[in-house]
This record gives sequence, structure tokens and C-alpha cells, in this order.
Amino acid sequence: MSGTDVRIVADRPTPGTPRPYEFPHVDRRRLPNGLTVAVVDLPGRPLVSATLVLANGAVDEPDRDGGATVMAARALTEGTERFDAIALVEAAERLGAALHAEAGWDATTIGVDVPSARLEPALELLAEVALHPTFPDAEVERLRDERLNDLLQAEADPRRRAEEAFVATIYSGGSPYHRPSGGLRPTVEGLEPARLRAAYERGLDPARTTLIVGGDLGGLDVPAVAERLFGGWGPSVRATTSGAIVAESAVRERFVKVVHRPGSVQTEIRIGHVGLPRRIPDFHALSVMGAILGGLFNSRLNMKLREEKGYTYGAGAGFDLRRGAGPFAARAPVNTEVTVAAITDILTELERIRSTAVTPAELAAARDYLVGVFPLRFETPGPVVGALAGLAIHDLSDDELTRYRPAIEGVTVEAVQAAADHIRPDAAAIVLVGDADAFGAELDAAGFGPIVIERDRGPKDQGRATGVQDDLQPLDEGPAGPTEGAEDPEPDLTDTPEDAT
Repeated sequence: MSGTDVRIVADRPTPGTPRPYEFPHVDRRRLPNGLTVAVVDLPGRPLVSATLVLANGAVDEPDRDGGATVMAARALTEGTERFDAIALVEAAERLGAALHAEAGWDATTIGVDVPSARLEPALELLAEVALHPTFPDAEVERLRDERLNDLLQAEADPRRRAEEAFVATIYSGGSPYHRPSGGLRPTVEGLEPARLRAAYERGLDPARTTLIVGGDLGGLDVPAVAERLFGGWGPSVRATTSGAIVAESAVRERFVKVVHRPGSVQTEIRIGHVGLPRRIPDFHALSVMGAILGGLFNSRLNMKLREEKGYTYGAGAGFDLRRGAGPFAARAPVNTEVTVAAITDILTELERIRSTAVTPAELAAARDYLVGVFPLRFETPGPVVGALAGLAIHDLSDDELTRYRPAIEGVTVEAVQAAADHIRPDAAAIVLVGDADAFGAELDAAGFGPIVIERDRGPKDQGRATGVQDDLQPLDEGPAGPTEGAEDPEPDLTDTPEDAT
């Protein structure tokens, strides 16, 4: 192209007005045994999703069984009274279906995705998995070994070490949130079929369970099918109701914990504290505030640390909203030499979101994004069913989704400012995974608070650490002792092995 052909666009294009959108109608029924059936007919969506949501998550298990709920969910599809693991896969494949089961902090979900013409036999498989699992010894042993190997890999991954160290730092030892949902080695090593069955059956109560089916149902009477498959199901003798969730903070004042990894060329930074549960009155304002602070590419944190300073490929922050008070964290991986400067900038932004009103442009950009992407989440039945599962877990009504966009559009500058009060930089833990030898003196001089040094375990944990600054020795007292999604209208219900840390 010659220079004379180059044209400069004087005005940037502006976003258009969001199109109207209404969340699909949900038909709810309650079977005589207490099972709730939620049906969403989506004509033209022939791949149907069905999910059984049990109010039984890792938060409900005793500390001695840490990881049992997550592993029990993964074992559900490894064998039932009618099928072993291979036969179950083959039965699903004959239907063109995909079976899956997983658990997170808040719930256990068992689901199937299948073409609408074969929905009824697919629901029969789902019922078989949910009501008649066998937890085979060999499969449980394999899952246990996989988790133990995953924990070894996590020790070599600075990001995952930072997440683990962060939650262990901000939560008291009495809170289930002080550890990964997938458990740690001391408890995982003792998990065997009987303990997994007990963990699963703890939530096996139809009165606390919801079956959600979405897609092109072609006139199928889903409640009638559900009654046939689940109507005779009564609560397990081990079923218990969820008790109060302990989410006590272990942070009394701002302090720094360094997980020392000699020779590390980067530092993983986490700054935060115990946050909030999902059921809060200012959820929508918190969503907008979180997007402005650290949820969008052009958020304050990312623009400061990535675009302006060049410290990182990405920085963000957010609240992990759970049934109990999940963590709030600002996070960034940075080059070792800018560790202290990055901490300073993060703390500055956390304080600025509290003390300085967001601009009308920032507010409009965040609201427009959240309103604009909301319908895009629900183009297929799977996310529709997932959103309704989130409502079931948190005992929220269906209008939570129908009023989401208007509620976001109605968030004001003042509401964002009030929501920012949930961030407490003066009572935050600063957790670093990196080379303390390289930044220790500068960290001490910065005066962020008391400093605790912890020698990293893992492949590099050979012999005694040398060269750590004498004035950064561990303290004899103080807090002892990893998480985002405030902008999402529904929680992510699954735990991959990596998420389980």
C-alpha cells in the first residue's frame, strides 16, 4: 500500500446500545420426595444439558477428610452397580452422551450432555451414577495417586504455591478454606472407598437436591421422567444438613509472608484477606467495582502494572464469592527486581479504589461490559443450566438472572464507592513466592509490616537456605498459618486438578 492510500480514522467507533435480552423461562416442580426439578425449554438447541446439584461441597467436610468430597465426585463415574468404568463410558457413547461429575467448595454436580432425542435414556444413566455408585477400590487408588502426583506438581509451580500459601495465611486453622478443596497430602493419603462414600452420602438427600434440564426438549415431560427415575429416592442415613461455615480470618494486621524460592527469576504476589459470601445485598455494585479494579483488561491494576509499568503480563483482583466468605485477592507475577515496586503500586490502587471515586468513563465501561457479555454466556444450554445450578446452591430466586442486567445498569458511582469499603488494604496479608535473597533488604525497608520467611518445599528444598537477610527471620507470634469471580453472575462449580489447589 502506498503512502497516499493510508487513511487515518479520526474517530474511534463507540459501543452500540446493548440488545434486549430475557433469561429463558424456568418451569419448577417439586416431587413428593422433595427433589426440585427445574426445566428450561430452549427450542433449536438440540444438545440438552442436565445437571443434578447436591448441596454438599468441600466446605461441608471435616478437616480430617480434606479432599474426600472432590475425590468422591470424581469417583462417581468410575463404576456403578450396573456398570464398571469402561461399560459406563460405552453406554454413554452409544447415546452420544458425555457424563461428568465434579465437586467444588459449595456443591457436588452430576451432569450429562446428550442430543435431545436420547435424553430419557441419558437421564437413566445419570440416575444410575447418582444413586448407585460403587467407589471401586482400584479406581479410588488411581484417583488418590493422581491427586498425590498433582500435589507434587503443585509444589514446583510458583503460582499454585502462592494460592495455597495465601489461603493458609488468611484463614484460621478452624476454617475449611485454609486448605485446598482437593485436600493436602496428610489427608489425601488416607482416603479410601468407605470415606469417599461417606463424604458423598453426606449430601444424598432429595430435599436438598435440584435436577436442572435445559435444551430443546421436544415436548418431553421431564418432571414425569424425573419422578420415574428419582421418585423412590429417600435421604441417605448419612445425609446431614449444612452447618455454619467457619471463615474466620487469621490476619490481625497487615504483614508479609515470603515463601523463599532461591534463584527464582519471578515473584508471585498475592495481597488480600477474607472476603465475602455470595449472598450480599450489594452484589451488583461489587461486580462493577471488581471489574474496574481488577476484572477487565483495562482495569486499574492491569493498566498500572502491565501497560504503564511493564512489570507483568497481567494483574488482576477479585472476590471469590462462595456459600461462606471466600477470599479477596489482588494477584500478579512480576520480575524479581520489581517485586517491592509492584507491591507498592498494588497497595496504592487498593487504597485508591476506596478513597477516590471512579470516573463516569470507568463506570460506563464496566457496566457496558458486564451487561453486554451477559447474554453471550447463555447461547447454549450448558451455561443456562450452570447459572441455574448457581442459584440452587446459593438459594437464590430465578429473578436473580432476569434482573441482573437492569441491576448492573443501575449501579452508581456512589454504590461503587460503598462496595469498595469491602477491601481492606491495611488488614491484608501480602504473600510472596520468590527469591527473598534478591528483594529482602528492599522489602524490609519498605515497611509494609512484619515479615515472615518460610522456606519453600518441593524440588528445590534440598539442604538449608542460605543468604536470607538476618533481619527477615520468622516471627514467634502473629498470624499463622489460595481465588475471583465477582463479575460473574454465577459461580464456576467445577474444580480441575489445578483449581483444587
